Amino acid sequence: MSSPAPIDDIDRAIIRATQDGLPLVRAPYAAVGEVVGISADEVVTRMTRMLESGVIRRIGAVPNHYALGFRGNGMTVWDVDDAHALDLGRLVGELDFVSHAYLRPRHLPGWPYNLFAMAHGRDRAEVEAKADTIRTLLGPHCRGGEILFSTRILKKTGLRLVA
Repeated sequence: MSSPAPIDDIDRAIIRATQDGLPLVRAPYAAVGEVVGISADEVVTRMTRMLESGVIRRIGAVPNHYALGFRGNGMTVWDVDDAHALDLGRLVGELDFVSHAYLRPRHLPGWPYNLFAMAHGRDRAEVEAKADTIRTLLGPHCRGGEILFSTRILKKTGLRLVA
């Protein structure tokens, strides 16, 4: 694992000022700059550098999928051959309806699944159809799978820096 990209106190202040989203104002980078004590151009320059170095993963809108009508969300879990799990996980992660995919260790004998992929749909039937797409993609390397449907959001946020 490579060492993390260095950030300074101003970078940390920018992250803290934007981690709940950019201000919904006409000039959001200027608003962040006012909070941090630098110009809007410096905010953009620093955020671009942090984006390129991987400190910031992305800058973009985060839609509330429930408010948009996507209420049939389910974590699909798959038992795939370990020798192919990484490549298959990357393929599944490229599907446009999968928001995140990752590998986890199995907990045998009760939990045989090692590949997880969150699929979103307007209802359960749509998610089941998307799970069929994943199952087809996994092909003969898949020994089984299930869908764990969401019933309620208890918390939804990314990592937050604190003071």
